[in-house]
Amino acid sequence: MNKQQILDHVRGFDGVLVLAPEAGSPFPEIAWGDAFFYYAPDGVMPERTQPYGTIVTKDYPDDHSSALDAADRFRVNIHVGRDRAAQLVLGDDPAAVDALAPHPLYGSSGWVSAVNPGDRIGDLVLALLREAHDAARTRTERRSAR
Repeated sequence: MNKQQILDHVRGFDGVLVLAPEAGSPFPEIAWGDAFFYYAPDGVMPERTQPYGTIVTKDYPDDHSSALDAADRFRVNIHVGRDRAAQLVLGDDPAAVDALAPHPLYGSSGWVSAVNPGDRIGDLVLALLREAHDAARTRTERRSAR
């Protein structure tokens, strides 16, 4: 499974906004080439909401644990919540390929990650992205009903 296949899958979700900053865009250069997934049926990036999933393509200054600066590596990060994360079989190596692990920085907040998901966990990653999208939609609908 490659990054584009994941992006294509997520773009099929109702109400999704996939923010994918490119070189020269007004977004910070560190974000160029990465992707951020929001539930935003109006197509506008929420101001006070974190994405429910991301794809990162490089190491960030405070996170080198997945060795993403190596060629052809990317990491999918998904907010599944603490309860769901506790139900999943998670490895302990954030650099392992095609394995699900706690997010190296935000694992305690219910985030999981997978470097280059493939045959072993690709379908699970797509299912978790769907679950995260549906949970984001539910939160948004609950807030707008107030």
